[in-house]
Amino acid sequence: MCGIFGIIFQNRRQDLGGILLAAGRRLTYRGYDSVGMGVFDGDRVDLRKDVGKIDEVNQKLHFEEMQGYKGIVQLRWATFGQPLPRNAQPHLDCQQRLVGAHNGNIVNTRELISSLTSAGHRFRGENDGEVCVHAVEEALKTSGNLGRALEKADRMLQGDYAFCVTEIGSELMYCVKKYSSLYLGVGEGFICCSSDLPSILPLTRKIVSIKDGEYVEFSASAYRIKSLSTGQSIEREPYECTLDLEQAQKGTYPHFMLKEIHEQPEKARALLDYLEQRENLQGILNVLKKARRVFLVGSGSSYNACTIGACYLNAIGQVEATPVVAGAFAEFYRNFNPDREAFILVSQSGETKDVINVLNLLQSKKARNIIALVNVLGSSLQLRVRHYLPLLTGVEISVPATKTFLNQVLTFLVLACELARLKGLRSPVSRKELRALPALLAETLTQTPGPVRELARVLKGKKYLYYLGYGLSYGACLEGALKLKEVSYIPCEAMYSSEFKHGPLAIISPDDWVVFISTVQDARMSISHMNEVSCRYGKIALIAPDDQSLRLNAHFLIPLVSDNYYFSPILSVLVAQLLAYYVSQELGLDPDQPRNISKTLTVD
Repeated sequence: MCGIFGIIFQNRRQDLGGILLAAGRRLTYRGYDSVGMGVFDGDRVDLRKDVGKIDEVNQKLHFEEMQGYKGIVQLRWATFGQPLPRNAQPHLDCQQRLVGAHNGNIVNTRELISSLTSAGHRFRGENDGEVCVHAVEEALKTSGNLGRALEKADRMLQGDYAFCVTEIGSELMYCVKKYSSLYLGVGEGFICCSSDLPSILPLTRKIVSIKDGEYVEFSASAYRIKSLSTGQSIEREPYECTLDLEQAQKGTYPHFMLKEIHEQPEKARALLDYLEQRENLQGILNVLKKARRVFLVGSGSSYNACTIGACYLNAIGQVEATPVVAGAFAEFYRNFNPDREAFILVSQSGETKDVINVLNLLQSKKARNIIALVNVLGSSLQLRVRHYLPLLTGVEISVPATKTFLNQVLTFLVLACELARLKGLRSPVSRKELRALPALLAETLTQTPGPVRELARVLKGKKYLYYLGYGLSYGACLEGALKLKEVSYIPCEAMYSSEFKHGPLAIISPDDWVVFISTVQDARMSISHMNEVSCRYGKIALIAPDDQSLRLNAHFLIPLVSDNYYFSPILSVLVAQLLAYYVSQELGLDPDQPRNISKTLTVD
């Protein structure tokens, strides 16, 4: 959520506004409601910002016309302060000498506005990004230079954030990383910083990792990394980033979401190729084998993947595995055993604040058996753990997770099967069967769009919907309901199907539709629960293998291409993703950027 990009050139650039605009466009997938740009030319700053989408604001404010030698662009997702022009970033200090923008959440914003106002500061809005600028301004009164002012301001600011700030007329820019994503790019005649790699890579492939608790002072030709707590200098060389940005182009697809759904067979195959190399798994498997219990921790789609993963690890790997919503971990499992239990933290971005909070708690109690599943290498989560597995999906632009979710689930399936083999148990899924899964995914994408579109036309006018599933299908229902809510805005609740009769069945009226997901192995239970709905004149849409008994009890069946029990949630979620997408199209909505939500959530 939110995105910042700052750059400083050796020479004045007439195209600086265009460069910043292009970088800002590459940050839009994170989610935002306002956009702003500050461009510096000599001893003056040109600051333009407003509420709205970046191209709409550009049409009004003409960002591409801005010229200068350094600049900052920021896309803001509202936390403190409503989405109004006065809260859009970047912000000026009182003396109009400092300009800064942030990404993240300053939790003591209200208190700081009060105390800094009492100290004589004048606030133009209520945004925590403006608080950062005024905190640095206050610290600069006694610190002597901007670097030491950042160190002092950090002790005032409570929360997790990344921050970029510069002084008018200065040849330097500063950026800070405190548990929020931030990268440095080193190019020919410039240096830049950004919340995300995709905005840097069109300019340079030389990337410097910035770690939590560090800040960088940089000019157009040199940079210095320092510790926020001690001011001590830190040496770190750039590395060559090989991320393929061609994958982040829509091509012939109308939306990134549809493109990324169709990339899943290829990405699953790449992940399986990687996981087949046993040396990539051995350390993690040893940790899981010794663990008395394994916690699977994630938020949103990553939590839903953990729910399916826990079923795999329990049933196949025969280890006690518990899925936990990241934000609830400290409340429900604070008495964990740091030596005897293992923890798998799952985050596509590697920056999810709720997950980072769990990591902080685990490390404060000296937990050693921490494993990360993450898509962004160089992210906070990946850098701070000993064991990690990359998801290898490439850049995922659409806000709703698709290919990252599928590869999370696939990773859990492989881990469960390999853990069983390590324990001398028989795995119910062979390596040969796993190798055939990408072809089944491709077949699903070929065979199901027709019936999916037909069902989407039926569901588009419903005021509410349910996804119900039993056993292994429950996690797939969680993800199917989440996707539908994200991109169609139709209220949709996922429930364990046996629970529906314990209250929610009262909601069902004639012609209400309920989507069931089932395996053949759970057909008896699924049919019982389906009939509880159909007997009340509700309608059943079913995603399941083409089993005759299941078909006879459904009003609409979307058949899966395989009846493999352990593949069922993976294949059914692919269908659910398509269903959500086509419902959004029936309603004329943009599935890539749903309202009110963000790709990378860096606030509590």
